[in-house]
Amino acid sequence: MELIFNFLLVGAGLTMLYFGGDWLVKGSIALSNKFGISQLVIGLTVVAFGTSAPELAVSISSAMQGLSDIALGNVVGSNIVNIGAILGMSAIISPIIVSKSAIRKEVPIMIGISFLLLGIIIDGKIDFVDGALFVIGIIVFTGYSYRSSKKDTDTQVIPASQILQKNVFSKSIIFIIVGLLLLTGGSFLTVDNVVIIGASFGISELFMGLTVVAIGTSLPELITSVVAARKGHADLSVGNIIGSNIFNILAILGISSLISGITVTEQVLVDVGIMLAFSLVLIPIMRSGFVISRREGVILVAGYVVYVIFLFSRQ
Repeated sequence: MELIFNFLLVGAGLTMLYFGGDWLVKGSIALSNKFGISQLVIGLTVVAFGTSAPELAVSISSAMQGLSDIALGNVVGSNIVNIGAILGMSAIISPIIVSKSAIRKEVPIMIGISFLLLGIIIDGKIDFVDGALFVIGIIVFTGYSYRSSKKDTDTQVIPASQILQKNVFSKSIIFIIVGLLLLTGGSFLTVDNVVIIGASFGISELFMGLTVVAIGTSLPELITSVVAARKGHADLSVGNIIGSNIFNILAILGISSLISGITVTEQVLVDVGIMLAFSLVLIPIMRSGFVISRREGVILVAGYVVYVIFLFSRQ
């Protein structure tokens, strides 16, 4: 009976994470529209950072509780989910046209940061100095994105009517505050009860972090990217995924390791390698006609399914 209650709390936590991330994004985009920022840059920063807030909340709370496997597994798993499942599903719904800017600049940056993570965790830990390096990195990336938006003459802004019925400043602030509160509460509910459930079934923290928690905290990215793809906002969909992956590594792991150093197991090294492989495969996919076709979307989703099967076999 107690275990059923834990499952219900996990469901409640994931629901709070979803609505919290969704409302945070709506409020943030409504405010950002005033500055006339392009869809790609909005996706790379405001939307990506907003939809990654659940991962941030979960990883920070995990780090505070000394749950390194969930803190790191959540980030690595979310990045794999973002490319394999979310970008793949978005392309299946509607083929995604990819801008040359994303292929030349943002995707290589994401890949370079993934290599940086792999190099840092080789020694079996992410310490305070590593965390500080990551935090500096996200500040530099945000500044770079802002400067890029100023140089972008082909600015496409998402109509405010698609985000909030009325682009009222006070309403946007309320959305942001309520979203943050839901994210904070939902993260603690999810982490605490997932650990309890996993322990009762003999499932490792790493597996739970890479799958259940990673998928749950990636729901905002999923909804945002799928809706953006259906409405023809390709740059927003792609920017959301790339920006989220960059934010997950630099900001989330950076802040988490500043709070409490993260211990890295040998299994995680394999998963980071798989995350890097998913990132690298985007280059040939995106360069094939500068579009992610439905067929390529199916390949990405199939790759994620194979990864989940691999995780089950590793238990």
